[in-house]
Amino acid sequence: MRKHYFFILLCVFTLLANCSGDDAALASENTSTTVMKTGKVTGKVMSQNGTKPIGGASVFTFDDKYKIYYTTSDAEGKFTLDAPAGNHTIYIQTGNGSNFRTEISATVKDSETLNLDASQTKLNQVAKIAYVKGTYDKIEDIIQTLGYTATEISNNDLANLTTVAQYDIIFLNCGSRNNYSANPTLYSVIDANLAIFVANGGSIYASDWDVAYLVGGTTNTTNCSLPGGFVPDSKLCSKNTGSSGMVNATVNNTGLTSALGFNTLNIDYDLGSWQKITNYDPAYWEVLVKETSSNDALMIRTNHFTATGTPVTPIGNAPTTTFATVCITLPGNIQISLSVPQVLVPYLVALGATAGPCSGSSNSGYIYYTTFHNHASGNIGNAGVILQYVILNL
Repeated sequence: MRKHYFFILLCVFTLLANCSGDDAALASENTSTTVMKTGKVTGKVMSQNGTKPIGGASVFTFDDKYKIYYTTSDAEGKFTLDAPAGNHTIYIQTGNGSNFRTEISATVKDSETLNLDASQTKLNQVAKIAYVKGTYDKIEDIIQTLGYTATEISNNDLANLTTVAQYDIIFLNCGSRNNYSANPTLYSVIDANLAIFVANGGSIYASDWDVAYLVGGTTNTTNCSLPGGFVPDSKLCSKNTGSSGMVNATVNNTGLTSALGFNTLNIDYDLGSWQKITNYDPAYWEVLVKETSSNDALMIRTNHFTATGTPVTPIGNAPTTTFATVCITLPGNIQISLSVPQVLVPYLVALGATAGPCSGSSNSGYIYYTTFHNHASGNIGNAGVILQYVILNL
């Protein structure tokens, strides 16, 4: 009987010990969570020549499991990025990163702050940039002020698709569409080439009278639905009815406001006449700057351009780039388009990112149209800062 008694006690003890051990292991599994070690990375994003702070730049990195850590620079170019500890690449970009970006190798230490030197945080030019010389606009001066380079080309060059395809960005200065009546055939070729350029990822800036490149017309546009151009007439109409004087303007885009540090300004239209945007498709264009009292659009942007029958043509750096555009969703359901190394794309897609930009046509570049521009005399006040933003976000 005693043997049976001890045997029963032994079984009970063993059972209790096993149950206690399993509970402890389960409790350990439920309460032990991996805490990511992080530090901070600080710096100031500057233009390539180190003279101008760049607001609104994306600053980000990834941890070993491809989770993104993201912030933006303020109007003074300053940023503070929470980053995972370890050796990582810090990416600095404007726009979607395809034209201006910088990569920095950095070692982030747990609970410490790494301050990047200004020589590291300069925003590099990746794009090949061209401009057509105008009579009233000199956007190339602002490009050079930032330390970037642009090649002057002519309308004859625009009529050569091989030449056009060398570039990622083309700036069309107000007053450059000249002698149209003398050679309409030339401009029909130009319009077709610009359509191919944008549809395949090239970006365009056109100012004031040069809306005629977009929608047709001669040196400017006096009415809707004029012959020529490559943007559908149903998407935009601009008439040369603006008069000289100061215009009170409001910045209509949150990202632009944050990058600039202001949302109202006075724009000096110093010419006797300028293009007014009379009609536009709000699903096609985003209004970035508008006239305060009338809500008339003064600066608009689209990346929705498509054209049937347009040939697929490699543009600018596209044939040689090792980066690709992805759309990543941040907390708060905020979507951002970024350029990342192509080798990262499958891993990011597995975490919910999508290949291609967050909105617009997946192949199209941007079109910026501004009714205001750099004065031939130079001083344009806060409008100059807006044009810097345009340059860096094409």
